[in-house]
This record gives sequence, structure tokens and C-alpha cells, in this order.
Amino acid sequence: MKKTKEYLIPFVGLKQGKHHFEYQLSNAFFEIFDYDEFENSDIKVNVVLEKKSTMLELVFDHKGTVNVPCDLTSEDFDLPIEGKMKLIVRFGDEYNNDNEELLVLPFGEFEIDVAQYMYEMIVLSVPLRRVHPGVKDGSLKTEALDKLNELAITELKEEDNIEEEEEENKEENIDPRWDKLKQLLTDK
Repeated sequence: MKKTKEYLIPFVGLKQGKHHFEYQLSNAFFEIFDYDEFENSDIKVNVVLEKKSTMLELVFDHKGTVNVPCDLTSEDFDLPIEGKMKLIVRFGDEYNNDNEELLVLPFGEFEIDVAQYMYEMIVLSVPLRRVHPGVKDGSLKTEALDKLNELAITELKEEDNIEEEEEENKEENIDPRWDKLKQLLTDK
């Protein structure tokens, strides 16, 4: 991962209280992490840093779209994403980022790199199963969907035929002794 100055927030010179930072991210941001899942991306990230006397609180909020292929049809579409994340920064003897919600920076540190946190927040907000909205409402027409629908209908027809054959076989395989027993019930 390359280091970038534009995602470093120097907190030493800031007064106590809330400070707002805004980032507009595109695919160039994801290239820093060698992540190429998105064809295109346009995401706005707001970071609110609240400086307190002994710690920092960062609240990340993102909203935008990423262009991804549909898992069913492979058609590219703009997927809206949004999310929120909170990070608490404390100071200690050595750097520690084992906890996803708590970051320990060494004493004397004067800035924080927020790129990794924005990257993780955005990538985790993309659903595992990505389905084109046209598939859900039926407006998307592609060869892949036509083939899927064709196969689904034939499978249903085959299942119906198998069930009908099973019912016919059951009727043919009735033991004649049962007919005699049924007559006893109707003879009363």
C-alpha cells in the first residue's frame, strides 16, 4: 500500500471539539490498495473528528455508488452504497490496531492516516450478492436471463410430469384386497 498525504489528518494543531473533513473518492483511491472489483466509483466520505483532552473520536460516514457486475447476468450496474463507522483513538506506548473500533497511537504521534479505515468501511458496505435492479423488477432483458428463464420453465414442467406419473403408478399398484375392505365400509 502506498502512503498518501491527502488522507492524513494532523490533529496536533487542532483545538478541542469537532472538526469536519470531506473526501470525494473514485477508483484512483482503490488503486492505492490494489482493489479492482469496481468498474467505476463515486463515493463521498465525511469524517468528523472530535478532539478531546485524552483521546480522539472519529465518525466516518459514506454514501455513493459503485459500478459492479451483476452476479446473475454479468451486466454492469451502479449499486448505491452507504455506511457509518466509529473509531476511537487513544494514546499509549506502542501502535496497536488489533481492535477494529479502537486504535492506539504512540505518544508523540501528530497525525492519523484514515485511508485504510475508509477503504475497509466502503468495501464491507458492498453486499456479497449483487443483483441488477432490472432483474428484480423484470425490466432487464439479456441473453443470460432469457436462458435462465428458459431452463427454469423446463425444469418445472419436468417436475410436474414426474409427479403425475408417480400418482398414476400409485393408483395402478393398489392391492386388490383393499378393494374388498372398502366394500365392507360401503355395505353398511
